[in-house]
Amino acid sequence: MSETSNRPVLVVDFGAQYAQLIARRVREAQVYSEVVPHTASVSELLDKNPLAIVLSGGPSSVYDEGAPQVDPKLFEAGVPVFGICYGFQAMARALGGVVEHTGTREYGRTELGVTAEPGALHEELPGHHPVWMSHGDCVTGAPEGFTVTATSEGAPVAAFENVERRFAGVQYHPEVHHSPHGQEVLRRFLHDIAGIRPQWTTASIVDEQVERIRTQVGDGKAICGLSGGVDSAVAAALVQRAIGDRLTCVFVDHGLLRAGERTQVERDFVAATGVNLVTVDARERFLDALKGVSDPEEKRKIIGREFIRVFEQAERDLKAEGDYKFLVQGTLYPDVVESGGGAGTANIKSHHNVGGLPDDLQFELVEPLRALFKDEVRRVGTELGLPETIVQRQPFPGPGLGIRIIGEVTFERLELLRQADAIAREELTLAGLDRQIWQCPVVLLADVRSVGVQGDGRTYGHPIVLRPVSSEDAMTADWTRLPYEVLERISTRITNEVPDVNRVVLDVTSKPPGTIEWE
Repeated sequence: MSETSNRPVLVVDFGAQYAQLIARRVREAQVYSEVVPHTASVSELLDKNPLAIVLSGGPSSVYDEGAPQVDPKLFEAGVPVFGICYGFQAMARALGGVVEHTGTREYGRTELGVTAEPGALHEELPGHHPVWMSHGDCVTGAPEGFTVTATSEGAPVAAFENVERRFAGVQYHPEVHHSPHGQEVLRRFLHDIAGIRPQWTTASIVDEQVERIRTQVGDGKAICGLSGGVDSAVAAALVQRAIGDRLTCVFVDHGLLRAGERTQVERDFVAATGVNLVTVDARERFLDALKGVSDPEEKRKIIGREFIRVFEQAERDLKAEGDYKFLVQGTLYPDVVESGGGAGTANIKSHHNVGGLPDDLQFELVEPLRALFKDEVRRVGTELGLPETIVQRQPFPGPGLGIRIIGEVTFERLELLRQADAIAREELTLAGLDRQIWQCPVVLLADVRSVGVQGDGRTYGHPIVLRPVSSEDAMTADWTRLPYEVLERISTRITNEVPDVNRVVLDVTSKPPGTIEWE
């Protein structure tokens, strides 16, 4: 594997809602990327030996007091730089261009006009095409030596470039789908202007992670907690590729699983990998620990704590075969971001792999997927030879159905939710919609009762919420427009077949402002 494939393109985050998406788009161009805070100094950026630097958008005006700025020394380092939105304006200002507040703002879909000198970024693209804008200030004068390659009604300088210095920038957001040629523009900067070879491939990810795992674990032994989901399965397959039978997978039946999941893990995953698997029945333990608890954060922390305690007990039970010092987890990049794992990020929720672990953890964590998005994880799973039933499985949270019950978790409520969830999954599969939706959480409003009429009598049952969403990486999501006839079948079956449920409702909230899971 080439040394170049390990060097990152750094996405400098100026507070943009799309910083993670920019990083993902860079990877789609087969170039490795990392997000770094705008507070990083030029020397700190250069210490990472970047192939290029992308300056993200952000909510500030370059003229605001305390607004983040770009150190002009960055442009003397010989590293290619690409500015987007606020990053474009900050770049222009640092290089001697003019940024003004003209009173003309552009938000949303905007017509971009390519100039007579389209440059490397816009050559052979349509002369006028839509892009996604979000700005109040605009660049009115390009820095000396730069060619203006595009304009819009509200931005006299909507794109510029200096190919000789390997600098370019755009006022619009090329990373979003609303800019249909945006990915091509980003690709042209990375490959043509910055001169980066596309080497971040699925095979290179596997090779790099296997090497890192071998270095970290050495001659040691590792335990992996299998949940039955894509993330833990791919993490386990990677670690097994690295250390072989020194990995033992522990599957904890915590009683918070969906119908049939224990069988799927014990049958499908073991058949595909031949991994050593130990199943622990901890249903009673988890229910006892969750008794009387309704707060979602407390539930997550309890579930995370009990998971670790079960693994520690499994380690003690396995000590006759050797000392297990490493715990493998399927933590993904969105898990880290949403748990406040980066500078300037808010703690949206604690993830049991990130924010819910006990302080006295007795394992060293091995997290081979920590830098990956979900679509990359699926491709890695395919590369490792995992079956489609595992690789294409819809995401399921580590805390399981425990966070899909709004209220206290009890055996009866779990059984009720399991039935409703199984019906929804079965109907979505029969309708051929499994690939159309990212996932469909089924939520039980356990602390809510609604009036209904069933069998000529008044009922006072629980509502069930369907939350079908479409997404690429869980950073953002939109609710999926399921066919009415499918929704009708799901609702009819749930209210007919599941006791104590007399109402089915549909969640039509995007992310943001909502999260995918309710808790």
